[in-house]
Amino acid sequence: MRIEFVASVSVISADPAASRKLYIDALGLPLEQLDGDYFASEKVSGTKHFGVWPLSEAARACFGTPEWPAGTPVPQVSIEFEVADVDAVAVAAAELESRGYELLHQSRTEPWGQTVARTLSPEGAIVGISYAPWMHEAG
Repeated sequence: MRIEFVASVSVISADPAASRKLYIDALGLPLEQLDGDYFASEKVSGTKHFGVWPLSEAARACFGTPEWPAGTPVPQVSIEFEVADVDAVAVAAAELESRGYELLHQSRTEPWGQTVARTLSPEGAIVGISYAPWMHEAG
């Protein structure tokens, strides 16, 4: 697999309102509400996307339910690594599985157009292999 860049970093919060106080009110990051309790920005220098991702929404994205499964380490952060195209996401996911990593879900295209497969790192981070077309547009 060939990683092109870090596409996204999101803290995962069990208390999104408290997290927003730190990241928006205290640090002054230009985060905007995108969906539900998810606040993010593509205007934080050093990353293509930074967000405060509610744990319930991370659980829904990974498992289809708002509850994080008991017995699975609760993540504190999500990091997504960008690959060259949609097909590279499935190839990278298969490579991770061949190396013994269990996927939280296979490669799939989300409603907003991003294709992503996710696993959980030994540290408990959600690690995504992603292709977001808008991050590859010239501009």
